[in-house]
Amino acid sequence: MRNILKKTKKFLKKFGPGVITGASDDDPSGIVTYSQTGAMFGLHLLWLSPISCIFAIAIQEMCGRIGMVSGKGLTGIMKQSYPKWISYPAISLLFIANTINIGADLGAMAAVAQMVLGLPFIFWILIMTALTLVLEIFMDYKNYSKFLMLLTLSLFAYFFTAFTVRQDWGAVLQHTLIPTFYPSREFTLNVVAFLGTTISPYLFFWQADEEVEKEIVEHKIKGIGIGKPRIFVKDIQDMKIDTIVGMFFTTVTAFMIVLTTAGTLHLSGITTINSAAEAAQALRPLVGDFAYWLFALGIIGTGLLGVPVLAGSSSYAISEFFGWETGLGKKLKEAHGFYGVITIATLIGLTINFIGIDPMRALYYSAAINGLMAPPLMLLILFIGNNKKVMGSHTNRRLGNVVGGIATLVMFGIGLLFLKDFFGL
Repeated sequence: MRNILKKTKKFLKKFGPGVITGASDDDPSGIVTYSQTGAMFGLHLLWLSPISCIFAIAIQEMCGRIGMVSGKGLTGIMKQSYPKWISYPAISLLFIANTINIGADLGAMAAVAQMVLGLPFIFWILIMTALTLVLEIFMDYKNYSKFLMLLTLSLFAYFFTAFTVRQDWGAVLQHTLIPTFYPSREFTLNVVAFLGTTISPYLFFWQADEEVEKEIVEHKIKGIGIGKPRIFVKDIQDMKIDTIVGMFFTTVTAFMIVLTTAGTLHLSGITTINSAAEAAQALRPLVGDFAYWLFALGIIGTGLLGVPVLAGSSSYAISEFFGWETGLGKKLKEAHGFYGVITIATLIGLTINFIGIDPMRALYYSAAINGLMAPPLMLLILFIGNNKKVMGSHTNRRLGNVVGGIATLVMFGIGLLFLKDFFGL
């Protein structure tokens, strides 16, 4: 028994940045996007989940390997190897999209807390904002990373909820394997939002830097961009397992949310979801109180996981670019600029909820920005992953280049369709 526990503990140690990155992808804004997909299109867009899973694994594995091998985040490598005109727009758009997402997530968490626990919206949104900031800034990184891992369990709420709904499993299998296309603006917007939510730039920056943070904890390097770690094949293999599990977990969760809302809201004629709280409330009379509570409380758990990742990825990008002390492993007094960016991004996100911006519109705009800025960054990641000066003997393998290249082309194509449909280009 002791031997089994020892092996289990050793196996679980493989998990960290990849699982946290994947789970944070299913934040409240993602839950709204997936709920909207199921409500509007029923089962017909289930095929997006397996495709996005394959694409996400390929790109996130590259990001993790880049951080692990170089000892730097994506911004540090961009600053070192590429002109500033590439970095400036990427970091600016990342900050804008992340901040809008933070606002949508905080608002969703507060609305759900008000709905299930009572007390005013403003009370809950201030509590949620303060809680995420205090934990991210003042909690020791080792314990904080464990706390984030614990929050990933909140995603299981959507697995349980999905199986409370009666489904035509033959139709589910058919629509999972066979793509369905609609010649409409709503379809294009939804696909851009779905892929932009699942394959998001903030995940690229976060995972690369978190792999470096892990190396700092393991004493392989002193800090982000300080020294080059010694990497073994086993390190790469463990990172790949971590990433595969994380991205598989997040895309299966997205699949379950689409499945749940397709089998309930869509069949009941509810095709528009304006907030995460509205999605939960609409489910209540259709699936009962237990599933409603699971769905609703899952939103709070994923928000507590997603907001710090969004704010943290912005701060990693900006701090590395300006050469500031960087990393969640550092104390506040050591990295004022790094924690300052986290605080500013979170507070701006908070204010979005009080200036009359429609949260659903903000969500779709942020998803659209993510969907449009992801392909150029994915192309850059492909270049970095094949750069022997950066990666040494750990450059991309052929399969990674093929899948990553296809993913980039698909995202470029969807982005162009979006621009054509919405701006008449």
